[in-house]
Amino acid sequence: MRPHSGAIRFRREALKMSLVQLSSLTGISKGHLSLVQNGKAGLGDENIRRLADALGVTPADITHEEKP
Repeated sequence: MRPHSGAIRFRREALKMSLVQLSSLTGISKGHLSLVQNGKAGLGDENIRRLADALGVTPADITHEEKP
């Protein structure tokens, strides 16, 4: 799965959540989350799932994968 940087940023900002808060919830470093949001880094499937859980969405909502 490839992260969709715009969808991640949009959802995080809609929740009024900082990168620090998201990092705390996911265990993914703030720096790496910043790179992901800027389209400069990717995430493995497990981290995509953690991120989706923390944002209250499905992995398909924050990736470029087709929704089932």
